[in-house]
Amino acid sequence: MKWTVLLIGWMACVGWDLAAQHNVDNSLRDTREGTVTIDDSIVERNFMPYQLQYFCDTTNTLKFKEIASKEFASRFKKHPEYQNKDFRINASYWIRLPIRHTKATEKAWLLEFYDQTIDYIEAFIPRNEGSYERVLMGDSKPFSDRVIPHKNFEIPLAMKSDTTMYYYFHVRSQEFADIRIALRSVDRFIDYALNEYFLFGTFYGMILIISLYNFLVFLAIREIKNIYYIMYILSVAAYAMSYDGIGFQYLWPNHPEWNDYATGFTLYSVILWALIFTRRFLRTSVTAPRLDRVLKWTIIARSIYFAIEVFLFPELLTIRSIEILPLSIIFYTAITVWDRGYRPARFFVIAYGFLFTGFFIRTLVYFNVLPFTTSLHYSLHFSFVLEMLFLTFAMGDRIRILKDMRDRALRRIIHQHEQNMQLKDKVNRELEQKVRDRTVELNEKNHLLEEINQKLERQAHEINRMNSILDLDNWKLKSSIKEVLNERLMEKTMDYHQFQTLYPDKLACYRFLLELKWEKGFHCRKCRNEKYFGGAHKFARRCTRCGYNESITAFTIFHGIKFPIERAFYIAYLTVAGKKDYTLESLAKQMDLRLNTVWAFKHKVSERLLELKNRGHHPPLSKWEEVVLIGDGERKKAFTKKEKIQLISS
Repeated sequence: MKWTVLLIGWMACVGWDLAAQHNVDNSLRDTREGTVTIDDSIVERNFMPYQLQYFCDTTNTLKFKEIASKEFASRFKKHPEYQNKDFRINASYWIRLPIRHTKATEKAWLLEFYDQTIDYIEAFIPRNEGSYERVLMGDSKPFSDRVIPHKNFEIPLAMKSDTTMYYYFHVRSQEFADIRIALRSVDRFIDYALNEYFLFGTFYGMILIISLYNFLVFLAIREIKNIYYIMYILSVAAYAMSYDGIGFQYLWPNHPEWNDYATGFTLYSVILWALIFTRRFLRTSVTAPRLDRVLKWTIIARSIYFAIEVFLFPELLTIRSIEILPLSIIFYTAITVWDRGYRPARFFVIAYGFLFTGFFIRTLVYFNVLPFTTSLHYSLHFSFVLEMLFLTFAMGDRIRILKDMRDRALRRIIHQHEQNMQLKDKVNRELEQKVRDRTVELNEKNHLLEEINQKLERQAHEINRMNSILDLDNWKLKSSIKEVLNERLMEKTMDYHQFQTLYPDKLACYRFLLELKWEKGFHCRKCRNEKYFGGAHKFARRCTRCGYNESITAFTIFHGIKFPIERAFYIAYLTVAGKKDYTLESLAKQMDLRLNTVWAFKHKVSERLLELKNRGHHPPLSKWEEVVLIGDGERKKAFTKKEKIQLISS
């Protein structure tokens, strides 16, 4: 409701301004004959391009002295057939505007150019002594250089004598420029500017509020489409600010070079986020897969075209007519999805219908089909506002539809639950009757069962006693088996399946390494600290002082292996035991490992054995932990050629 009130207030203000503009236009009849006389009863006079006396210099070689000469005055003519599409880019337009000053006027007066996107305006202001003051304006100049800090270009007039003054303007732009000029009293200018800036504030304020509202909705429901919508309407705001001059005045006043690119960049952002939001909101991947692919290719094509504009042909950034294609695809997609029964698309279609209407009206104004008025000039802003409102309605309508669907599903669940409860009550009644019938029968059998239970209890007690005896025998048997296997391990006669009894999995291997490394306590290898806590991985330990993390396999021959450690244990066992019953091929096949992997690890163990031998150690098999564990200060020594040959052959 508040959006509607704001919109009605905005349209009322514009309607009031339009009425005032209409009254001003009726006062132009006396200006078409030549000199304009200052009259306090008429606060504003607008000069359309076809009412101005101008000369188009396509060579850009004429100087002001030639233009201001009496001989050249006859070359200034009005062009009643002039239309906006007739404007020549990069040509020099020399405008001659005669104004009859009135010393007795009680108002201050100024001349104003409506189009704030004109690149270059050179104004020649006549003085009383007959000379001219040169004033440079345009969006290629810093904003601080303007005489009046306003988004348009204004020139104050000095009414010190009753005489006719000839004002000359040299206009040049690399894109279309609207060369309309307004003669206004300062009172009228202030009233007009305040209303205009009020409308701008309302427009951008609505965008900010809608963005904040959708951000809060996003925080509540966590749907990314709200972020896409926020990016879209913020892009619309950026495009509008670059288009109407507000951005230059407040965002980049000291960087006029950005004016040549701002519109193109922001318009690309508008189209990009519009396409992304359309795909997400309309769920085209489900509702219209073919159109979804079209939208994807449109995003890619528009991005490629934008890159060409930026890096190869910057002058293409000013072309806006190409955007009718992606907007048409979006509009057609929305209509198609709506026609296929996707209800949230209805407000989406209405929103883009308003946007297309705004573009259409603005085009008609550009081609002079419709007269220039304030409301028609800002028709695109109106359409953007209506589009945002209806897109917001569409977002809310989608949430409402989802809520209705959830409520209907909940009601169905409740109804089904009630039916289930009724069925449950019926079944319970039947079961209760059957229970009563069976209770009598069960009571009769309970006495018999009690006697049987007593017998079973005596038997269970006897069975438990026998189980205890069997458990004790089983434990003794297992202990005997492990002792035998350990003895066989020491005797170097154990095969892989027997070896698995001692080390069946990696946890058993890790527990062996845990007891082997830290049976006498933890000592940090960097700071010798003895306190620790759990490390980054299982069985790892981290020093509480320096934070050094030591894994369970660090400083062992198993560090850095890329295959199961229980298989590495068996390979190490065979290597230490010196068994040659297995070839590398058979061992690799039995371990389900690659031949190179088995050879590399066996080679690593052999090097460790040779290293211990060179240091004078001859570890027996019962002390094979000397082979497994690498000391902190140990370093690998260089082997002789003979030792390496012996190692490889083993």
